[in-house]
Amino acid sequence: MGTKDSRVDAYVAKARPFAQPILTRVRKAIHAGCPDVVETIKWSVPAFEYKGPMCGMAAFKAYCSVGFWKGPLLEQQPESRGPMTQLGRVHSVDELPAEKAIAALVRRAAKLNDEGVKIKREPKAPKGPVTVPAYFAAALKKNKKAKAAFDAFSPSHRREYVEWVADAKQEATRQRRLATALEWIAEGKGRNWKYERR
Repeated sequence: MGTKDSRVDAYVAKARPFAQPILTRVRKAIHAGCPDVVETIKWSVPAFEYKGPMCGMAAFKAYCSVGFWKGPLLEQQPESRGPMTQLGRVHSVDELPAEKAIAALVRRAAKLNDEGVKIKREPKAPKGPVTVPAYFAAALKKNKKAKAAFDAFSPSHRREYVEWVADAKQEATRQRRLATALEWIAEGKGRNWKYERR
């Protein structure tokens, strides 16, 4: 027997009014398609597991999104119809496929998990050393505490900060990000410190 999670109830209740019926219908269809599904919260959004990760849903400011962990494998199945396996951006409940269609997709996803099918993921090429832009290095040089912390960071933590600041499209944004980065770095925080386990 599947389980419901009160945190998913809370997530749906806090969602914007347009999103609540979308999330409710998707959740109902997931339980119809896989009665043994277990609800949880992963990455701060509702996730549904059955013998491993199966699917998830999320509400944003203007749309909802539903995705399947093994979506690419579902798309390869002959009974799949187009990109429904990820459902894309859903702005209203009228854009959702019928509940039966979502439930059928969930059954296929559950079957993949029953069979222990794994999605083949290509290994990522290793990234080269972090190149710190001159303006970033100069700012670090002026803040000894931030420089010491930055030098102690792992290459991935340093890369996250450098890319975040460098990706700014406008100079004003770059300067704001650099100031924030220096503050966080001096405190010993990684770029994504808000999401790190404590």
